Amino acid sequence: MEDTHQAERVNDSTQTGEWQDWLRLSLTPHLGLQTQHRLVTLFGSPAAVFAQSELALLAHLNEAQAKALQRYPPDWDAALARTLDWLAHTQPGVQQAIWTWNHQSYPMTLRELDDPPLLLFAQGQLDRPCWLGVAVVGSRNPTPQGKENAKAFAAQLQQAGCCIVSGLAMGIDAAAHVGALQQPDPQRCATVAVVGTGLDQVYPRQHHALAQQVAQHGWLLSELPPGTPPLPHHFPMRNRLIAGLSHGVLVVEAALKSGSLITADMALSQGKEVFAMPGSIHSVLSRGCHALLRQGAKLVENAQDVLEELPMYVSSTQAHQVMPANIAPVTDKHQQELLKALGHDPQSLEMLLLDSSLVLEDALVAMQALLDSGRVAQMPGGLYQQLC
Repeated sequence: MEDTHQAERVNDSTQTGEWQDWLRLSLTPHLGLQTQHRLVTLFGSPAAVFAQSELALLAHLNEAQAKALQRYPPDWDAALARTLDWLAHTQPGVQQAIWTWNHQSYPMTLRELDDPPLLLFAQGQLDRPCWLGVAVVGSRNPTPQGKENAKAFAAQLQQAGCCIVSGLAMGIDAAAHVGALQQPDPQRCATVAVVGTGLDQVYPRQHHALAQQVAQHGWLLSELPPGTPPLPHHFPMRNRLIAGLSHGVLVVEAALKSGSLITADMALSQGKEVFAMPGSIHSVLSRGCHALLRQGAKLVENAQDVLEELPMYVSSTQAHQVMPANIAPVTDKHQQELLKALGHDPQSLEMLLLDSSLVLEDALVAMQALLDSGRVAQMPGGLYQQLC
């Protein structure tokens, strides 16, 4: 009976203030997440952990750990004040909450991790469910085609009933969030942005407006308390949550040392599906995806390829709605010849002239028309790439 009462109190932790004990435990030095969870399991709650004598704690911990639990963490007063301030300053139409590990709103898929966060800071439309997460991740410096692919796939998957999960970073992450927000369903969480800072700040700063849009139609999540800056080691931590919230991870473009591959590896270790989009053999941003494909990731060419591997509660009717939209054909013969010469690899205008029968004047006119229509994008270094 006592355990039931404790669970009820934890489930209402944002209102009762019991999240403060969870926050204090999460900030206690010398303790890893697994040790923190072991202590909660042993003693029943963070409050009970702090009530133990040093002698009792030494039966399970070393001396440094036991002593750390006998006092408040460094900077505790400031950390608590920042958290209370964040809770007090809400945006119109946006909910804010702290979900402890035992809280009823804490995502079930994250509880299954080996090292789930003790608590999550959440902001957005928190009453909308994120019931079929698909992570879309990739390079911070993608090609124009990569950004368009991420946006299109995210839009199609979201319209089929998926919740798009990513990290609010530059490049593919941002494109995925933008795609998911194109036609949001007011009954569902359109996208989840898992960030590597406290939720009282936005990183990168250029994504402040995007973060606000996510909060209006989805969730912003962090395991880091308000006031936490964007430190390098926070982002691998964030990546395990992106993988944990998702039933599958789609890597759009990635170099061999990309953080997206960390997310994919974490997804594999969690028994999740991993999808990779193939690219040019000449592009360094294709090498990470090709490495995943060699390791057994599923090659995807359209959103249907992803949906086929997801749980069966995505209906076949929804799945048929995500086929690529028809694209009006190019009728101008000069534009047709340029597109044939261009293929899907970035190329210079000089190479295109060598691979076609066009003279420079006709090629320039045709290329400008393709740029204006959005079929081709100009890349750094004077290269051109076909987008569709």
